[in-house]
Amino acid sequence: MRGAKSKGAGMLILFLLTGAVFGGILGELISHSEIVAGFAPYLVKTFLILDVPPVSINLYVVRFMIGFALQPNLISILGMVIAILLYRRM
Repeated sequence: MRGAKSKGAGMLILFLLTGAVFGGILGELISHSEIVAGFAPYLVKTFLILDVPPVSINLYVVRFMIGFALQPNLISILGMVIAILLYRRM
């Protein structure tokens, strides 16, 4: 039986995804801001980590297109680091 303070891998993944999404949103807001226009391109530059091209699955009734790309920017990576720190404090 799991203890009350037990943390699972699913919760860590949820924290990481939330941190990445919030970091990506913050990065988009920063990219359109004139206040940090000098160094914003460095913060919102994306890095291609994983790229799975789309695959088409035709079932003759419905057709699926499935693909995946992981392209974080520096702000979303910072959001993931903050999410890990919050997860560890939980």
